[in-house]
Amino acid sequence: IEPHEYMLTIFPSSSPPSILSNMSTCDKSKLISISKTMLILGLVLYLSFIIFFGDSNCPSSELLSSFRLKRTPFSSQPNVAKSKSSTNINHLLFGLLGSQKAWHHRKSYIESWWRPNITKGYLLLDVPPQGDDLIPWSLNSPPYKISDDVPKLVNETKHVDATVLRLVHGIMEVFREGHEGVRWVVMGDDDSIFFVDNMVDILAQYDHTKYYYFGGHSEFILSNYWFSFNQAFGGAGIILSYPLAKALARDMMSCLKRYAYLNAADRTTMTCIADIGVNLSPLQGIHQIDLRGDLSGFLSSHPKSLLMSLHHFDMVDPIFPSMDRAQSIFHLQNAAQYDQSRMLQQTICHHRSKSWTFSVSWGYSAHIYEKIMPRSWIQRPIETFKPWQKSPNPPRYMFDVRSTSGDPCEAPHVFFFKSVERTPRNEILTTYTRAWPRGIGTCLYAGNHSAEYVSEIHVYSPAIKRIQIDRCECCDIVHKDGSNKAEVKYRECKEDEIIA
Repeated sequence: IEPHEYMLTIFPSSSPPSILSNMSTCDKSKLISISKTMLILGLVLYLSFIIFFGDSNCPSSELLSSFRLKRTPFSSQPNVAKSKSSTNINHLLFGLLGSQKAWHHRKSYIESWWRPNITKGYLLLDVPPQGDDLIPWSLNSPPYKISDDVPKLVNETKHVDATVLRLVHGIMEVFREGHEGVRWVVMGDDDSIFFVDNMVDILAQYDHTKYYYFGGHSEFILSNYWFSFNQAFGGAGIILSYPLAKALARDMMSCLKRYAYLNAADRTTMTCIADIGVNLSPLQGIHQIDLRGDLSGFLSSHPKSLLMSLHHFDMVDPIFPSMDRAQSIFHLQNAAQYDQSRMLQQTICHHRSKSWTFSVSWGYSAHIYEKIMPRSWIQRPIETFKPWQKSPNPPRYMFDVRSTSGDPCEAPHVFFFKSVERTPRNEILTTYTRAWPRGIGTCLYAGNHSAEYVSEIHVYSPAIKRIQIDRCECCDIVHKDGSNKAEVKYRECKEDEIIA
């Protein structure tokens, strides 16, 4: 390309003629000469740049690479949490608050999920353990520590409630023990069970270097109203990121003095955390269980979130028929050992030829309805339970419910979890057996297809963990006429599949 042609391309189309036309022949020659010189100089510099920086052994090549990295757009920078190793069970520190008196019958709750030499943490007792059933201390229990001198702390803070002070101060007592690599501090009561693998999977999605205060609401709506909708109900678990736990521990004594008049531990904890500038981030899988009686209706309709904890086992009936509370908890944890990610997850599908609806709460129960029911209706827990305290008028709960029914088209055939195993096809088989004969007749609306003769349901699920649950699983029913067994096979829902 000629120099003057190159120069013309960088001006607006109307400019070159007017400029050149006003120039003398001598001026035009000078302009062309300058253009040639600039072009040659530019080519020389360009070739030198390629040769010099293209040499991989040249230190300046590293400098150029460093410069390019610094110019990476902010939006493409990796998240802080993702740039570090993934959160695992060793990053969790548990603080369990208990009493020597209650531990005699509650230790089975904790031992059902505690993993000796794996889980980290302590049981904080009010006084040293006593009795042949506690001494020597069980290796299957968490190591215990005795709470600090409560009367001395009460005298120092002028707190109105020694029990409240002990529970809140316990957060600092657990934190100060220190463990290398701790990212999350989990506080809970000794009548709760935790699903630690699910807890790890949930917390791995958050940046532990930030300030986080996780917990759950009470199921009883008035408890939230009386205390606060912004507090975590701590028996089921309060989870603090390490920086927040550190800040709370540092301010503990000062905060207990500031709020010495508060007579509720969870509210005091929330108030102290609020002063640090942090608010509650609720998690659906943490369950306070502010309910009483038969919990089966609640557990059979779990929301689409990973199950993290269940509290207040002393206040509800054993969750499996013909078992006591301790046996029931170990039985539930037996299923959890195979797949925590599906624990209590509700999967609903229809058997069209019989007009039956199946609802499975994985690892706990299965229901058969003798009618095609909308999924939105099946998701509402059956009110087999009672509210935490008497409440004459609704609303009583933080979720929708449906009443128990004697209508054969609405009342389910109930089955409970019996066993779990891994199949040769790398599936997980859970078996559910009938709890009792329903004995109320057949739903005539759906064509008189009774399910009374079905005594067992086999559920096959993939041996694949489901962590981020954006959609439920779907399932197919396999059942031959007259057979007392039905098979339910889980699968991912199709893109355009409607469960109706």
